[in-house]
Amino acid sequence: MSIHNVLVVNAGSSSLKFMLFDMVSEKMLAKGQVERIGIGRSLFSYSTEGFSEKQVPCEAPDHTSAVQLACNALIAPEKGGCLKALSDIDAVGHRIVHGGEKYSTPVLLTEEAQAEIVKLIPLAPLHNPASLQGVKGCEHVLPGVPHVGIFDTAFHQTMPEESYLYGLPRVLHEKLGVRKYGFHGTSHKFVTQRAAEVLGKPVETVNLVTCHLGNGSSITAVKDGKCWDTSMGMTPLAGVMMGTRSGDFDPAIVLYLLKNGYTAEAIDKLINKESGVLALGGTGSSDMRDLCAARERGESAAQLAMARLVHSYAMYVGGYVAQLGHVDAIVMTGGIGENSWETREALVKAISGLGVTLDVEVNRMCRGSEATISGSDSAIPVMVLPTNEELMIARETFTLLSK
Repeated sequence: MSIHNVLVVNAGSSSLKFMLFDMVSEKMLAKGQVERIGIGRSLFSYSTEGFSEKQVPCEAPDHTSAVQLACNALIAPEKGGCLKALSDIDAVGHRIVHGGEKYSTPVLLTEEAQAEIVKLIPLAPLHNPASLQGVKGCEHVLPGVPHVGIFDTAFHQTMPEESYLYGLPRVLHEKLGVRKYGFHGTSHKFVTQRAAEVLGKPVETVNLVTCHLGNGSSITAVKDGKCWDTSMGMTPLAGVMMGTRSGDFDPAIVLYLLKNGYTAEAIDKLINKESGVLALGGTGSSDMRDLCAARERGESAAQLAMARLVHSYAMYVGGYVAQLGHVDAIVMTGGIGENSWETREALVKAISGLGVTLDVEVNRMCRGSEATISGSDSAIPVMVLPTNEELMIARETFTLLSK
């Protein structure tokens, strides 16, 4: 079938983000977001080339109404009107967090596929139901348009058993699906492909360590263009320290807290929403900009939090470089990776034992743009590559439906 315009939808429990792409040029035509869906005082923001509307009040009692708001804007002449009619939308690509072991590639979201995603809800109880609400809303507003699911976990399904199995009885994997799945896969795949282009190598030949660093962070070892290991685990809690997540810690601490009066719910909130930079930084914030400012002022808590954060990054980067053997590049992306020169500088210093050096001036000038920030004598190139998960979803949707 002929695919021209692809709408990309990322549905949360109370939000819906969308982007429209012209797949001939891969140009983004419009983007927007509906916030506070179903909880009152909803807000709608929207922009196209030459038009911008930031957070105007709207009515969004459910995801269907949120999709309708988005689609109405796409065909409204007074809002830039990038489409003449909704029939100009050829396909919808949906970000879905968890595909389990079932999905390693994009899939047409038939009734059968949606039923399989429902079965995976225990692995992503907060995210998969919201994604399905977005799918249902889009199906209602755009009947007859093909819908494609792109899974955050898919890129990581190439991991070998030694990477994804835990040191637990196999029956837990076989009966309950207990294993490492990994997340941010769409981002890691995008920068892997882009790094191969920049390096001038076929993607199936590149070895990389890709660092998606943001409020949620994960680091991935890419071997011959495929995921070989990744820092996040069965859930996005594992791996490096993050904005509000603890990252790796001794699992016996959970048992210790339970024996000392904490409930399972309290521990879940503690390690997912009250830890990480927020817990250690002393700023009352999980925002890296606040942490860097406090660190610059000489605040000891902020200095410690940055040191702990970078230490956790370095442990994974160094470990993956050691196990991959040859590495073509270390790639930094995500909100922190693309924009925080302070964090990049601290990380390169922490892994200097690998022979990695930094071009300080280039690094400090780089903000949200592509750059090679390593020194000319660096044993491994260090690159900043802005991610574009939405474009990756549009590409995957286009590719699947064009076959």
